Amino acid sequence: MLIQDSKERWTIPKGHIEPGETAKMTARREIEEETGLKNVSILAWLGKIHFKYRRLDKLVLMTTQIYLVQSLDKHEMPTPEKWMKGIRWFPFAEALEVIEYEDIEKLMLIAKKKIRAGEYN
Repeated sequence: MLIQDSKERWTIPKGHIEPGETAKMTARREIEEETGLKNVSILAWLGKIHFKYRRLDKLVLMTTQIYLVQSLDKHEMPTPEKWMKGIRWFPFAEALEVIEYEDIEKLMLIAKKKIRAGEYN
């Protein structure tokens, strides 16, 4: 599942760690906040991505930890936050085509390899 941000780029749900949270806890919270999905399982850590963005007159360096996550309820429908342009499930090959960020694309390929090998949980 991918979300489409306000600039129409397809990406994954992500966000900032809040005090007292682990990266894994943040992943679960951000998925629920950004997609409305509550019944998910964090299967495996996939890696980190590093990126920069400009906030006002500062360059901010970010590290995002990425997890393989499974939706456990096929009837639970994702709902986007108001700032999003879209949200939807993609077949894997199509997701690779539309994902905006190459680093996330690489981690998606790692996720596929882990799924095939049963290397999670």
